Amino acid sequence: MTVGTNSSPGAVTASGTPSLAAVPAQGPGRAGPAAPAPCEPREPGEPRETCDPAGIPEFAALGIDPDDLPDGLVVADDTGRVICFNSAAARITALAPGEALGVRIDRALPLEDLDGRRWWALTDPYGGLATRRGQPERNLLLPGGREVLVSARYVRTHPTGPLRRLVVTLRGTEARRRTERSHAELIATVAHELRSPLTSVKGFTATLLAKWERFTDDQKRLMLETVDADANRVTRLIAELLDISRIDSGRLEVRRQPVDIATAVGRHVQALTANGQAPDRFLVRVSCSLPDLWADPDKIDQILGNLLENAVRHGEGTVTIDVSPTSLTNAAGKTEKGTAVTVTDEGPGIPEESMGRVFTRFWRGSKRGGTGLGLYIVKGIVEAHGGTITVGRGPGGGAEFRFILPVGAPAYLTQ
Repeated sequence: MTVGTNSSPGAVTASGTPSLAAVPAQGPGRAGPAAPAPCEPREPGEPRETCDPAGIPEFAALGIDPDDLPDGLVVADDTGRVICFNSAAARITALAPGEALGVRIDRALPLEDLDGRRWWALTDPYGGLATRRGQPERNLLLPGGREVLVSARYVRTHPTGPLRRLVVTLRGTEARRRTERSHAELIATVAHELRSPLTSVKGFTATLLAKWERFTDDQKRLMLETVDADANRVTRLIAELLDISRIDSGRLEVRRQPVDIATAVGRHVQALTANGQAPDRFLVRVSCSLPDLWADPDKIDQILGNLLENAVRHGEGTVTIDVSPTSLTNAAGKTEKGTAVTVTDEGPGIPEESMGRVFTRFWRGSKRGGTGLGLYIVKGIVEAHGGTITVGRGPGGGAEFRFILPVGAPAYLTQ
């Protein structure tokens, strides 16, 4: 509840500060304070001149140009009139700065909450409790119904004094909506992927417990092997979710050790042939002069396993794995040695319009199973090693994945 407010002209609060309702509107027959003159054009690199004569000396003292801020910034003075309206605010509100400067903030930003109530009347920054310091971020509506994230800060001369500045920040809701959509998709995928194996585990274990004596040893073994395979599927999904969490939070750890990448490739090919793939389906070509590679062996196995499994499951014909030396430019702009691994199949390949989405969450190249998380995790692991990964079309028309890892040797070996 606000206190000390009055809707009549010239009303002041208990602290002596005019409320928004008390500030006379500019209109025909009502002069009001003069609007600031338009800003003069600036040469590149020239400091920004404040349009309002009152100015915001804090920006000038710090050498900050409000137009350089990533979020929308709107500042009102002690009378409730806008004295700063940066370019991000103009973009978000579709209102030119010249149309907002000098105007009452409740007119420049006629915000409403999701129930259609006027936000400035509810919060009353100039006429409410003098102990308030601001408003937390929340979803509000601009004219036309477009949502925007708004937060406010009340700058006072002293903790319970009159309002000297009203600082409002604006952000678009697109990024938050994308995040919420991504989380919803993740939950739906996890629920779907868990339902099938858990149903199988529950069904087989309940059947075995109820009718153990009726089954032969071979039947029991088949059921238990199915339960084991489904439990492995659940374990793999949980591991993927943990990897995604670490990648998104920047906490993916890389424990570097010497890695023989050629041996690792051979080990994965042998595992696939042991599981029923024809040995002549794989062609491995390894250069003789590979540099020493320091990487996380478990993470390298994860990369190779995912790429080869994708080639076998979604591709056709021969799967070719090339391992060769290369060079890459690191974050410091220096060229360093590296190892390139290319996995190519002879299937239909990936459509050009889909290649930009291959390494995003939940992308599936076909309907042949999978969570759609594997390539997202592969990209995160490669980048955690300081490497790069790309996708393209191979010589035979199939998909071609190529990742490059820097040598990654410890500092004491390179100095």
